[in-house]
Amino acid sequence: MPDTDEPKIGTWVPFLQNLVGIPNENTFFVGHSIGCQAILRFLETLPEETKIGGAVFIAGWYDVRNIDTEEDRKIVAPWVNTPRNDERIKKILAGKATVLLSDDDPFVAPENKEAWIKKAGAKVLECHGKGHFDARAGITSLPEAFDALLNFRL
Repeated sequence: MPDTDEPKIGTWVPFLQNLVGIPNENTFFVGHSIGCQAILRFLETLPEETKIGGAVFIAGWYDVRNIDTEEDRKIVAPWVNTPRNDERIKKILAGKATVLLSDDDPFVAPENKEAWIKKAGAKVLECHGKGHFDARAGITSLPEAFDALLNFRL
């Protein structure tokens, strides 16, 4: 993704549009943290009848907490505050969404579980002790994400 130090909807969504084009049943998405928001916002730009293979969202959020700096709050604000067409996104996901959340994620509040179920129709896998699923939490591989992708094909 471009400009990862300053992710913007207006940069990331067009990047995905150019990279992916029109997805189909053989197109799978995997996103982490703010990247999950980018995938959702890309999906809402597609025709409602679009079919995808599936999406795995890791440490994805609808609302985020513990954003300490003003700079980071400015980055996150548009992703949280810009409305999404959740009904369109949910139709495109068509039950083919899995979200991995950790019980000790410093940024993703537990309330996000219900938001993912309601807004995206996602299956939520709750993981223990994986933090934000990043190097700081000691996560260097994530077989749960791979398994979730494989389950879309079963």
